Amino acid sequence: MILKTCVESLGYLIKYGCLLHCTFEYVGNLVVVRYSYCSGPSMEPTIHSEDILVTEHISPLKQTIRKGDIVIAKCPTNPKQYICKRVTGLPGDKIRIGFASFKTVPGGHVWLEGDNISNSSDSRVYGPVPQGLILSRAICKVWPPKEFSVLI
Repeated sequence: MILKTCVESLGYLIKYGCLLHCTFEYVGNLVVVRYSYCSGPSMEPTIHSEDILVTEHISPLKQTIRKGDIVIAKCPTNPKQYICKRVTGLPGDKIRIGFASFKTVPGGHVWLEGDNISNSSDSRVYGPVPQGLILSRAICKVWPPKEFSVLI
């Protein structure tokens, strides 16, 4: 009797664990912005360290990211690090670099910049970012509660 109850409980635990894993992997999750996860103050004042964001994974999978979206991506120069930046250019867009020069965003890439232009290492440093490095799109900031805001 006790063994049957333990096996049933273990079965429920495995089922719900798998459901939770698939939800976090393919639908969306919560992201705590920390210096170790999305390093630096590049998105201030929009997003600060220790903010908690709700993100979704469907837009990157369907490649429906738009200009103005805030995304979480793997850093193109350090794959162990994640970046949180705003999409400012899509494939084919001309991006102004400096005063007189322009760069065209190649197909399959996006141009990412931090909101804190004076303190952001972004596409102006490492160039266009492959869309395959984008993991999720931020939907809203839920922590701290007094700063709740929709980001889309």
